[in-house]
Amino acid sequence: LVQIRALEGDFPFYGKIGADPQSALKSYQSGPNALVDEALMIQFDAQPGDTVRIGESKFAIAAKLTNIPSQPPIASTFNPRIYLPAEHIDRTQLLQRGSLVTYQVYFKFSDETDVKKLVAGLKPFLDKNRIRVDTVENRKKRVGRVMENLYRFLNLVGFVALILGSIGVGSAVHVYVKQKLNDVAVLRCLGAKSKQTFWIYLIQVGFMAFAGSFAGALLGIFIQLFLPDVFSDFLPVDIEYFIAWDAVIKGVFIGLGLSFLFGLLPLLSIRNVSPLLALRASFDFSRKSKRDVLRWLVYTLIIVCMTLFAISQSANFMMGIWFTVAVIAAFLVLAGVSKFIVFFCKRFFPKSWTYTWRQGLANLYRPNNQTLILMLSVGLGTFLITTLYLSHDTLLEKVSFVGGGDRPNLILFDIQPDQKDEVIEEIRSMNLPLLQEAPLVTMRLQEINGESIFDIISDSTRKRSKGLLRWEFRTTYRDSLFESEKIVAGNWIKRVDENLEVIPISLDQGTAEYLKIELGDTIIWDVQGVPLTTEIASLRKVDWQRIQANFMVVFPEGALNYAPQIYILATRAPDTQTSAELQKKINQMHPNVSMIDLALVLSTLDGFLEKISFVIRFMAFFSIFTGLIVLTAAVITSRFQRVHESILLRTLGASRKQVTKIMAIEYLFLGSFAAITGLLLSYICSWALAYFAFDSIFIPTFLPFILVLFTVAGLTVLIGMLNSRGILDRPPLEVLRLEA
Repeated sequence: LVQIRALEGDFPFYGKIGADPQSALKSYQSGPNALVDEALMIQFDAQPGDTVRIGESKFAIAAKLTNIPSQPPIASTFNPRIYLPAEHIDRTQLLQRGSLVTYQVYFKFSDETDVKKLVAGLKPFLDKNRIRVDTVENRKKRVGRVMENLYRFLNLVGFVALILGSIGVGSAVHVYVKQKLNDVAVLRCLGAKSKQTFWIYLIQVGFMAFAGSFAGALLGIFIQLFLPDVFSDFLPVDIEYFIAWDAVIKGVFIGLGLSFLFGLLPLLSIRNVSPLLALRASFDFSRKSKRDVLRWLVYTLIIVCMTLFAISQSANFMMGIWFTVAVIAAFLVLAGVSKFIVFFCKRFFPKSWTYTWRQGLANLYRPNNQTLILMLSVGLGTFLITTLYLSHDTLLEKVSFVGGGDRPNLILFDIQPDQKDEVIEEIRSMNLPLLQEAPLVTMRLQEINGESIFDIISDSTRKRSKGLLRWEFRTTYRDSLFESEKIVAGNWIKRVDENLEVIPISLDQGTAEYLKIELGDTIIWDVQGVPLTTEIASLRKVDWQRIQANFMVVFPEGALNYAPQIYILATRAPDTQTSAELQKKINQMHPNVSMIDLALVLSTLDGFLEKISFVIRFMAFFSIFTGLIVLTAAVITSRFQRVHESILLRTLGASRKQVTKIMAIEYLFLGSFAAITGLLLSYICSWALAYFAFDSIFIPTFLPFILVLFTVAGLTVLIGMLNSRGILDRPPLEVLRLEA
């Protein structure tokens, strides 16, 4: 199967045809010459100068095509092209009654031309003659739709990374403020006002936020150097490296803004530091007014900035709102769970447990406990990272092209009815399974519910998919459903009498939604000039990712038995040698039968998916790394709440081993509770993303749940114990003098 293109004029207007030798592009139209796709020449071991016979004429191969504009390399695997001079196409005798021929005319306009307005003016003529128009803008939109899920996922990565990074900044500033409390108190003793001390540290945090955002922008510019090499194999265009300064500036300011706001929250406590703290270590400065207007203003600004960023990343207003709502809901749930843990531990305290276990559990609700801060930081980090991981799996599952098991890897089509039995017999003689047999009948829409298709297309007020109205449908007939199909509405009709006036049909659910039609609606089809009246009896949900011939429209057995048709067969060859042998035999028997070896397609797609997976995992790595930093910062934050309790326990006679065990038990409880809550939230959010954002099915797996639970709990305990190691190794009196 090849696609013959007869060219005249300066094709293409955009991009360049790659050929070997390149000089043949200027001379091949001067005679009966051909440019042949490189994949086809490799398959037949042909070289420039050899001859290729097309129809009834022979052409000299002037060059092999190495690159075709607007065609990705994978297309050559199953749709190789041959370019001929248009003036020599008649010699092939391919243009005759029954030939499938498509004519394309390319126009290039000046920059001042409003192409959209021009096409709109021609629309009545184009619609009447069922002529399709494609523009550069339309191509851009289609490519955008194809990559939409990847685009949404990478934007989700950016959103998650920024929120995690902002939380990390807040935790780091909180630790920094704790360390500087005595310095702030001394400044107050020396006459500095509360506002002055606040501004001193605010300026420091501002400079650190700017430095971090600037460093991140430089890192992004550096990484971008390698992206053209990553994408070069599966993009049909050459990527030129340049620095988008508007994006760099936007990234710096977004990072600076959110980091500054999250860092501002812990800085607000500096305003409450009294000079007495420098003289009396036990002075409680931590009392916060519930009516602190400035604190609530910062909360509001954080929510507004998060929402605006989420909207800009998702390019969809409601999706951005829901991203923000999900994060806020996670905050509230985690805070509620921490309150419940405190209440539950107080109400049902296990008095029969050993001392170390009771003391470790009691630390969850005692004064100055760290339950809330660790639940929020660790739990939210777990929630975001696990959601990212599960969405990553959903996305890869969505784009994966599965060919294992008993799925077909050889598709034979364009089989005439009188050839079908011989081809099937040949397949079975080689002990290969017949996995699919489907008749194919082409037809066009003529009327829907009494209205002609021309009237519907011409009516600009109709919100109906015009593309499908012009479609040439490939339909089939049978008495059973495929595994990839499921009836979602109406009744499946297996068989009808061939003389029935109105034939019940089954329509794909998505097609019905696009055409704005439903059960009971009437459709008249044009079957090569013969009108055929049908009624929608059922709607099917079709898994279009299955490697087989799926159909939008299915007729019952008996309805199209005598219509002009061809057949599609599918089988599975165990290896390339068997596949090649079958192709050779079928080609000798019936040269018109075309065959696609999906094994070659699958190997090409595997490489494509490998690249996509690498990009997704590469981007997700930054969020995971940021999450680990947030976890570390959250545990380090609690250092100052652990020091005095550990010292008092040592002073009262507790051994180093007992203190270590108490702290380990506390961190184990906190890490486990936070991880479990974050995991449950992530599974709910991943389902919502799969259903509403990626238009896919979320299949939960429990292995990530177990791995993340043990990893987060283990890291919380490990970091907590490493963080407290210096305290336990020193005498209580020395630490009391230093800390107090």
